[in-house]
Amino acid sequence: MKKIFVLVILGLNFYSAYSKESDPVVMKVAGKDILLSEFLFLAQKDSSINLLDKKSLEDYVTLFKNFKLKVAEAESLEMDQTYAFDEELNNYQTQLKASYLSDKEGEARALREMYERNNEIVSVSHILFPIPSQSLAKDTLAGYSRAYEVYRRIANGEDFDAVGRSLAAEEGSGVVCETIDYLYPLKAYKAFEDAAYSLPVGVVSTPVRTPFGFHLMRVNRRIPNPGKIQVAHILIAEPPESAGPKDVLDKMFADRVKEVYEKVKSGEDFSDLARVYSADDKTSTKDGILPYFGLGEMIKPFEEAAFALKAPGEISEPVRTRMGYHIIKLLNRKEQVPFEEMERDMYVIMKQGERNFDLYRGFDERQKAKFGYVLNQDAYDDLQRLSDKYFPTDTAFYSEAREMTKTLMHMDTMDFPQYEFAEYLRLYPFSTKTYSGDFLKEVYQLFVRDIVTELEKRTLNERHPEFNQLVKEYHDGILLFEISNQRVWDKPLEEQAQLEAAWIRELNEKFPVEINWKVLKNLKKYIRKTPRK
Repeated sequence: MKKIFVLVILGLNFYSAYSKESDPVVMKVAGKDILLSEFLFLAQKDSSINLLDKKSLEDYVTLFKNFKLKVAEAESLEMDQTYAFDEELNNYQTQLKASYLSDKEGEARALREMYERNNEIVSVSHILFPIPSQSLAKDTLAGYSRAYEVYRRIANGEDFDAVGRSLAAEEGSGVVCETIDYLYPLKAYKAFEDAAYSLPVGVVSTPVRTPFGFHLMRVNRRIPNPGKIQVAHILIAEPPESAGPKDVLDKMFADRVKEVYEKVKSGEDFSDLARVYSADDKTSTKDGILPYFGLGEMIKPFEEAAFALKAPGEISEPVRTRMGYHIIKLLNRKEQVPFEEMERDMYVIMKQGERNFDLYRGFDERQKAKFGYVLNQDAYDDLQRLSDKYFPTDTAFYSEAREMTKTLMHMDTMDFPQYEFAEYLRLYPFSTKTYSGDFLKEVYQLFVRDIVTELEKRTLNERHPEFNQLVKEYHDGILLFEISNQRVWDKPLEEQAQLEAAWIRELNEKFPVEINWKVLKNLKKYIRKTPRK
């Protein structure tokens, strides 16, 4: 891969030399050349400046010169040598590069699609047939066959739940049968979640593979997401068995529950009663108030009673849980969190796991098209067959793959042989998958993404000439702010105009300035070639 990027860099060097020949020096300030491209870039961002008008041009030249003199002053004081300056500029440059090395519209679509799943909550039952954590084709075939045999039994009329419970009860089977009452987006493996959100209610899926194994899945119901609620509660805990005879304790407990509930119904202040009677130490001093919660986040009887309350202020009858009796008061309802509030958290989750391929699909496909990506399927199939023999992280896999010389893919006039991918896989064996074929595919997708990203980085200036201008503008902007703040802006307002004028005179005397009026008076031919930013 090194040889490839050397070629790209050589191409960039040629481009840079060519650019300097067509970009004359328009001004020299404190010994530094300022190119016409920078002058025009900043001028054309301000629609009030007409560079073809003599007066407007002269005014802007003066303004630009003074701006550059202030930057020169800041640099002479080494304001650009501080850690804070470097950190701020580097952060900006990183963010700016990221904006070019991404497809924001595609990412927004992927996030919006994931957000829309929050409109409903799915209840799903599944029977899991486990497979080894690093499995080859022969392992997955055995697991799949076992799962598919059970799928056929259910399709032929056997009861899903009864079959699942029976298999799970068999000693040594490893089968798991369970129900997830409330499934939310980004809470399960992608394949499992995608199946759950796409299956019709009551339909049993064919085997679905995740890193745990093969699942037979059945969606039990879909319900609209009711959002989150906030309640206050009073917990009346059962007395410990050691406190006395059971019948006496039961009567005492029942009397206390009835007493507190009657006080609540009679209109006594709920907050006061919580502080006096509630056994929940975490909330009793806070008027009994719990944080907002959604379905599936609380003990089921408590949750069902709380969500059954309709209007704020409504109070439940005493509800029994393993902790005792709860009297619940609804305080507020909050509909689904707006997309803008969830967007950042969803982005962080998706970019770090297997969903990153959904998130970055737009960028990946755009870049592959831009650089003329072509896969040699025959060469990839060789690697796939090798992964059926050895897991891709096995040294035996690398030993054979590094000897493979077929062209695996072609991109940007360059051929990438199989052994280059083998070396990448050895260096970066990162995947969420546990089946060898899926592992290979995921690392290969990352391999392609890394190459197109590196190609885009290396040609960033060529493909996006404004990039360096934006970095330069931000660089000078930081210095302008710092020096102006010291010399003028932190002084009394009534003194600032006089201080500014005196400072400009001082700068003109301190630093030499040369203006190339020959170029400036002939801007017409350059402006036609320079798009307005």
